[in-house]
Amino acid sequence: MGTSAKALDLELVALRETLAALAAAPRGHDGSFFFASSAGGVYAGVGTPPYDESSPVRPLAPYGKAKLDAEALVTDWSHETGMPTLIGRISNLYGPGQNLAKAQGLISQIARSHLTGQPLSIYVSLDTLRDYFFAPDCADLIVAAMARLVQEQSASSPGVVTKILASQRAITIGAVLGEMRRIFKRSPRIVLGASSVSAVQARDLSLRSRVWPDLDRRSLTPFPVGVATTVADLLRRLQVGALGAPRPQQR
Repeated sequence: MGTSAKALDLELVALRETLAALAAAPRGHDGSFFFASSAGGVYAGVGTPPYDESSPVRPLAPYGKAKLDAEALVTDWSHETGMPTLIGRISNLYGPGQNLAKAQGLISQIARSHLTGQPLSIYVSLDTLRDYFFAPDCADLIVAAMARLVQEQSASSPGVVTKILASQRAITIGAVLGEMRRIFKRSPRIVLGASSVSAVQARDLSLRSRVWPDLDRRSLTPFPVGVATTVADLLRRLQVGALGAPRPQQR
């Protein structure tokens, strides 16, 4: 959320050039396209949760605006090329393999704080509601949604489908800390702070998907199991020195 507009503009340039290259490439077979967007980024300023695909969008930060600009680029490209496209507005992902060089990923950052003893700073209220989605569950949902996208498209009417990808079970940061306390058998080392970044963070980002809801009726990884898997992965990476220097701040 704290990424500068300048950095995001470069990402949009890269996306535009990539789409142009794909449009110019020979089409030897049928295909489809997936674009990962951000539910938190695009709905942050709306103020009427829970949000679904019909909700208005109102980003508060350049990050959210850039995601909407990227969605528009992908939509125009899909209409021009006839390539069926799924835009996934994804909630807060967590799980093994997260890049902790970035100041993001609350659950992974808390887990690393526990393993290293490095205190973690949190800059938003503990009653902030977020939808934490285990990354492998999200991947399975993307695969299923892409299969549905191809199934429902016709050669004469390719289209763009936007779907929220989430657990659809928002919990507070306080509840996350409580669950981590139960798992770790001691309280996480947390420092509460203030930051300008909190101004672009919505208090409640509860999500519901109304698009292809039957795909969401699936068994998801229980939160404690997902956390345990994340911690095990972090411990392995710490043991082999793969995490680099700690990043204590979480916004």
